[in-house]
Amino acid sequence: MSFAAEFKAKMEKEGLKPQFVEGWLELYTKLCAGDKGFMPESGIEPVTELASLDTLTACDEQLLAKTVVLKLNGGLGTGMGLDKAKSLLEVKDGNTFLDIIGKQVVDLKQKFPIKFMFMNSFSTSDDTREFMKRYPVIAEAWGESEIMQNMAPKVDQATMKPGEWAAKPSAEWCPPGHGDLYAALVVSGMLDKLVADGYEYVFVSNSDNLGATMDLRILGHLAAGGYPMLMEVCVRGEDDKKGGHLAKDKATGGLTLRESAQCPPEDEKAFQDITKHKFFNTNNLWLNLKKLKEAMGARGVLSLPLIVNEKKMDPSSKENPGPKVFQLETAMGAAISSLQGSSAIVVPFDRFAPVKTCNQLFALRSDAYVLTDSYTMAVAPGACKPIVSFDDNYKMVPDLEEAIKEGVPSLKDCKKLIVKGKVKFAKGTVIKGEVSIINKGTERVEVSGLLENCTKEF
Repeated sequence: MSFAAEFKAKMEKEGLKPQFVEGWLELYTKLCAGDKGFMPESGIEPVTELASLDTLTACDEQLLAKTVVLKLNGGLGTGMGLDKAKSLLEVKDGNTFLDIIGKQVVDLKQKFPIKFMFMNSFSTSDDTREFMKRYPVIAEAWGESEIMQNMAPKVDQATMKPGEWAAKPSAEWCPPGHGDLYAALVVSGMLDKLVADGYEYVFVSNSDNLGATMDLRILGHLAAGGYPMLMEVCVRGEDDKKGGHLAKDKATGGLTLRESAQCPPEDEKAFQDITKHKFFNTNNLWLNLKKLKEAMGARGVLSLPLIVNEKKMDPSSKENPGPKVFQLETAMGAAISSLQGSSAIVVPFDRFAPVKTCNQLFALRSDAYVLTDSYTMAVAPGACKPIVSFDDNYKMVPDLEEAIKEGVPSLKDCKKLIVKGKVKFAKGTVIKGEVSIINKGTERVEVSGLLENCTKEF
């Protein structure tokens, strides 16, 4: 049974614009029809060949005057135990994500005429605006440097009605996924304004991906090829097998994106087969603004595949998280199947240095990575790219901080590190090769010295 009218009234009361409301109701209609957003293996086939970044040539720098750099900055990082904008987290050498982004933009603007923007959420806007006062070149243009992410109502699983939670009304709402970018551009009026002001291209990336910087080769390929979208992809490795992958839609022959939440349980093995599905989406996207506007049409809506996430009403509450709900989301990269004629480019891993977990944060803070002169994160010269696997004792940043009070161990010669149980690393600890550290007790133990190709048990 559908309660679309109730959802529409709730969203309109909150002041959400018609284009977003209409797009979200399309997703809700799919859910009511039994669509869980699954993309079965039988409906797709692997992508085997793509152009590579190292085969492209740089474009004329004049294109930069028609280009926007846009960072997605709506996340709080609640999954890592944070309660402010995730981009305020210190990541390297005393720099937060926002520091590194700010320094990248200042450096870029000193060389090229380029426009910079954030997409913030109601949870991150104020903190981000205040922080960016450190970088006047961004702060002074704030009025035209921000678009706001929408918010979506949660669906009560038992009734399919709008979720209600009097104890914490804000818990009735959730982010709509980064696929909301397209609706946010429309409802803010920014898409029309950018096109009217002569901007033709936009480079979009997540604020937690410190490898995502302007590349004149990709920009030139986007413009010369007339593509509506170019997606940057990397070759999947063991550490990437659970993330979304690129595929080809058998029905249309076009490219499509399958996220983990869209994989039926019976296809999990095929989904994680990195020899079959070889490419994953970095969420670095390049868009032709005019073609995007055309694709969204008079309605200002871009139809995207449904992603259904099952959650509790207030997952931040351990005592009373409330009833089960559906959160209806879309993925920004999924527009590759809606924007006909789009393509993808294989890029090296130095363009993909995200922080989604404490595992990744731990690695980036180590000497295995360096912050380059152009303020990008890169694997240190001669270093390994370590695979780090912590157990649930380190899901939250405060828990990780307890383990590294005296410093992050050296990982430049580490291939793989597994940690189970509570530990703290002594100053000067060095990890080499493949190492497992296992503490079977309940008290935190100290790890020190050199550990090389071994299993250390306590």
